[in-house]
Amino acid sequence: MRRRLGTSLYAGLLFTVLGLVAWATGQPFVFPSLGPSAFVLAFDRRSERERAVRVVGSHLIGGLAGLAAWTVVADGAALTATPPAFSPEGFRLTASAVVSLVATSWAMIATGTVHPPACATTLIVSLGLLSTPSEVAIIVASVTVLVAFHAAVILVFKRLVGDAHPLYGRDDAGGGAG
Repeated sequence: MRRRLGTSLYAGLLFTVLGLVAWATGQPFVFPSLGPSAFVLAFDRRSERERAVRVVGSHLIGGLAGLAAWTVVADGAALTATPPAFSPEGFRLTASAVVSLVATSWAMIATGTVHPPACATTLIVSLGLLSTPSEVAIIVASVTVLVAFHAAVILVFKRLVGDAHPLYGRDDAGGGAG
């Protein structure tokens, strides 16, 4: 029970920081694939350089692959409403999504930066939702802030408590009642 509540609240804290940045700047520092990344960091509360590189690197790959696919295949189209059946715009967006997902998956595996939420990032970009170079830069900056804030919290926790995360009972890790 304690782990579930702690993880949920911590993921919310991580996301709140970026929500405040988005609110203060009027820029898209909050986007759908950021939620799963916040959850992954909150669930396994370690701060490792390798994890930071993997999370930021994967979203960078997803953003760049999505931008390249959208620019080449679907420039000007955006999935803000369902396109009509068999429309050229719908085909271009679908092709852009497929190309970006293949490229992102390949590049994450090739570079050792596998982080599944980045596959959602590539779709957000390749479907024309955040498809400018500045929006992709904001995506990467947002993930970087998320990871940096997480690392800072872990550092403070280590200094106060002496460990990166509390030890939870085996019952809390599973799906038991509570």
